Amino acid sequence: MSRPPSGSPSPHTTARTAADEPPATTAGTRTDPGPRVRGLRRVLPLWGRMEALHRSLHYPALSSSLAAFALAGSGVLILHLVQRQTGTTGLLVGLGLALLPLPFVLGSLAWLNQTARVPLRHTLFCLAWGACAATTVALLANGWASDFLVAHQGSTRGETLGAEVATPLIEEFCKGAALLLLLVPLRRRPNCRQDLNCALLAREEAGGAPPPDGPPAPAPVPRPRGSRTPGLPRIRPHLRPLPYFRPPVLPPAGGRAHPRARSSPRTLAAGLVLGAITACGFAFTENALYLGRAFTDDQQSRLDSIGFGEPPTLRDFDSTVHTFVLRALLSPFAHPLFTALTGLGIAVTLTTGRRWLARLAAPVGLAAAIGLHGVWNAAAELGTDGFLLIYGLVMVPAFATLVCLSVWARARRSRQPARPPLTE
Repeated sequence: MSRPPSGSPSPHTTARTAADEPPATTAGTRTDPGPRVRGLRRVLPLWGRMEALHRSLHYPALSSSLAAFALAGSGVLILHLVQRQTGTTGLLVGLGLALLPLPFVLGSLAWLNQTARVPLRHTLFCLAWGACAATTVALLANGWASDFLVAHQGSTRGETLGAEVATPLIEEFCKGAALLLLLVPLRRRPNCRQDLNCALLAREEAGGAPPPDGPPAPAPVPRPRGSRTPGLPRIRPHLRPLPYFRPPVLPPAGGRAHPRARSSPRTLAAGLVLGAITACGFAFTENALYLGRAFTDDQQSRLDSIGFGEPPTLRDFDSTVHTFVLRALLSPFAHPLFTALTGLGIAVTLTTGRRWLARLAAPVGLAAAIGLHGVWNAAAELGTDGFLLIYGLVMVPAFATLVCLSVWARARRSRQPARPPLTE
């Protein structure tokens, strides 16, 4: 049998077409996609739509559900821990007395929130975090820290270090974590490796359909992480761009944020509101614990000294009245004042254009909150005269400064013209 000419195809290879040939590559680029890639083009658009729906709906809803379940679980746990120390009657009395100053504090923060315009879901999250999660972690950590310090430093010195150093450090970190959780990004784009799949997904998300035949368009070159489009305000990389933590709109200077960009009144008010609302929830649960414990102790002392025959009077509950006056009447803004400094520092860090101020604002705000909290706890050990001295020389001026800052931000924001919403 004669062989075909050298230039003609063999009978056994006539059924093989050019589409079955492996795609030719030149300098790392694909010139002929081939049948396997064409099949991917039919599947990837549907996959791209499903992934986009997953990123836009499912993942934020799942994270919100997990956060709600975690906060509910911590709320049940903190109720159980408080009930173990106060009893059922003391828990109910403590919750009732702790509710009395709450509307006044929340009303003041709602007035300031007219400037900040923080969404309701974020304020509710901060309030629930402070009342449930932060108090649970702080109560357990304070107990462990106190036992450790007493075991290694002695009873007197250990209790002093626990009240003036460990407790402020633990509680302010627990309360400040709510603001950091709000900045955690809930959505992330898939990593682009500049391959064919990424090119098809990027084209499908942009609204264009892939060509039926022919070589695909080159994949778009991704921007480096942390970069921004010129003219848009700089958002700190790796953080969630919240609308009330946006830098002011100024022309960029040398590809970076304008060095004279200052934090807006809305930004400062938002930091104060979020920090104070978190501390408001924390103070509510802590007041319920201390008031319930004082009521239980007074009730037990009365039963031991008087018995069941005599009707109770107000003098029988001196410890409860003293705790209520100290925590609910004289210092309802104590915890909100401490954590507001942390929120103010985080707000300045996220929005200022000065690099040195952005690096120092958040640590300085947290350190100021811890220091002021430690001074407040130390004042309780100085007796009535020492407490009133610290209250008048430290707490009142600090609170007056924050009130003046809030009033300034409210007045400054009301005089500014309305700006169109920013678009990324």
